[in-house]
Amino acid sequence: QVQLVESGGGLVQAGGSLRLSCLASGRITFSNYNMAWFRQAPGKEREFVVAISRSGGTTYYAESVKGRFTISRDNAKNTISLQMSSLKPEDTAVYYCAADSSTSSTYSSSRAYNLARYDYWGQGTQVTVSS
Repeated sequence: QVQLVESGGGLVQAGGSLRLSCLASGRITFSNYNMAWFRQAPGKEREFVVAISRSGGTTYYAESVKGRFTISRDNAKNTISLQMSSLKPEDTAVYYCAADSSTSSTYSSSRAYNLARYDYWGQGTQVTVSS
């Protein structure tokens, strides 16, 4: 069993910054998992935000957050982080951390974007950006 716990959400003004973290625990070799952040705004479907491969060497970003968000991981600490800058009101959502146990040697964008590929999810952390 794998548990993912997000933290760092909150209320921020437009143009501000937040840093989210996700800690993995349980029966997990963290470096075996591709990791991602998704988000879900009220009344909308959950959408892909950003993903990072097992080694950290490959990342994918949604167009809406490119240049503003940065994902990183620390395999020694079983954590990933999401640094969010220049936040906009449309970034308001619950942000979810997700883990993909794929053993494939490649990590394609199509896999990264597909939420059905993720085996474990956190409970989410609320990010609210005021205008």
